Amino acid sequence: MFFMQTPDYIVFFVYFIIVASYGWYVYKRKKHENSKDYFLAKDSLTWWAIGASLIASNISAEQFIGMSGSGFTMGLAIAAYEWLAAVTLIVVAVFFIPIYLKNKIYTMPQFLTTRYNDTVAMIMAVFWLLLYVIVNLTSILFLGALAISSISGLDFNLCMITLAVFAVMITLGGMNVIGYTDVIQVVILVLGGLVTTYLALDMVAQHYGSAGPLNGFNLMAKNSSDHFQMIYNKNDPFYMDLPGLSVLVGGMWIVNLNYWGCNQYITQRALGADINTARSGILFAAFLKLLMPVIVVLPGIAAFVLYKEGVFSTEMTMNGEVMGDRAYPVLLNLLPVGLKGLSFAALTAAVVASLAGKANSIATIFTLDIYKKKINPEANEHKQVQIGRWVIVISMIMAVVIAPYLGIDKKGGFQYIQEYTGFVSPGIFAMFILGFFWKKTTSNAALFATVGGFIMSVLFKISPNYIDLEFLNAYGFSIQNAQGIYEIPFIDRMGLVFVICIVLMYFISMYDHSRGIKSNGLEIDSSMFRPSASFTVGALLVIGIVAALYGIYW
Repeated sequence: MFFMQTPDYIVFFVYFIIVASYGWYVYKRKKHENSKDYFLAKDSLTWWAIGASLIASNISAEQFIGMSGSGFTMGLAIAAYEWLAAVTLIVVAVFFIPIYLKNKIYTMPQFLTTRYNDTVAMIMAVFWLLLYVIVNLTSILFLGALAISSISGLDFNLCMITLAVFAVMITLGGMNVIGYTDVIQVVILVLGGLVTTYLALDMVAQHYGSAGPLNGFNLMAKNSSDHFQMIYNKNDPFYMDLPGLSVLVGGMWIVNLNYWGCNQYITQRALGADINTARSGILFAAFLKLLMPVIVVLPGIAAFVLYKEGVFSTEMTMNGEVMGDRAYPVLLNLLPVGLKGLSFAALTAAVVASLAGKANSIATIFTLDIYKKKINPEANEHKQVQIGRWVIVISMIMAVVIAPYLGIDKKGGFQYIQEYTGFVSPGIFAMFILGFFWKKTTSNAALFATVGGFIMSVLFKISPNYIDLEFLNAYGFSIQNAQGIYEIPFIDRMGLVFVICIVLMYFISMYDHSRGIKSNGLEIDSSMFRPSASFTVGALLVIGIVAALYGIYW
């Protein structure tokens, strides 16, 4: 076990004081008791604050710990979640955000009420709350506490409680405080992350008798070429997690479009701005996304290369098993005094920002879509803000209590989040995409996608226990897992459920219309989808960079 020294703690506490002080300043300067201001920071966030907040809320322990761990075990291919997300953000900025803003949509359940009905909206509100608390909030808290405990030597439970308290302090100030403190969090996150990457690559170079991060990168690519493959074939052991071309043309788009375009936790950052500010902020986030694999994946690969050389033979194992999720904490423990404190602050910043954003979204959905609609319709603005703050505290306490019992450390943090979110993603995205662009989609069809999509995902997951799916192998739809059982990779499973939902939603909607059941279309016109020239140039640059990266590391 390694421990931080006094200079490291000084650097960390300076970070804490700066963030807390700036958050207090923003809160006092922009203090509002209006629910739209509190939950959405209506007309208050600049484009750079929106972009920074998107990244700060997205990048957390699941990336620093989970994705770095996947970099250790799988390699650069896991960067698909980041680089393809950059392209996804462009799609969301051009096609999704204008629809939300044109129709004055502030929460995802509100969209479902406007487009479908209260039943669909209420079911999804409950789904989202359970997903955010049981999967997202708990995993962020657990992985963050695990990393911080490994680095600092502090008790794991104490780390969980401290992270939760820090996140609650920021969240109680509302979206204004979250948005603007996220700018500081992102600066620390990127700076500390780049320092860690620089030193990790230099460590690789020095191990082989050279020096400098560029030499370290080239030596990594030479000595672990299998870790620089972006597209797997069916014989690769990691095909189950990233099934070949499905990453580029299949289920990965469901993962990303649902997360970035239909997710209260993310879209909330842009829904309080005008269209040009929102698009500029999202484009800024797309550029930052391109940088994330440099910060979180390359250190994991560096740790793998050094582990192969016997450098981390004991640190990377636990109970005789190699633990990929220990890669980033192990690297941080080898940093010089002071720099360890900076990288520790970066990791903490990512965890706290993500926890704060998630808790705010939980409060927003519960307060505006459940409490205000069903429990106390007469609640005034002050009461809504008060309820939102109580929800933040209660949800964080729940996460602290249940996180240790969910087996998050057994599967690998990043894969845990992706797979279990994937049980609801296909149906939700089918419901949103048809709701956006096909006015005939009915509430019955949406209800089917909500419940039926989840049921189908569960059935496809458990079916290998009862049905031999080897016959699907010939068509590329199944593959043997580690236990020798044929199952459908979860990304392909998501794509399959999505297609079935779309087809059945079409027939259900057409049947409803034949019986005279009408649907509620949204207000849309083609001019909404015309971005500015500067946005178009930036978007093409992002898409070109991603295409080049895949061309190089195919």
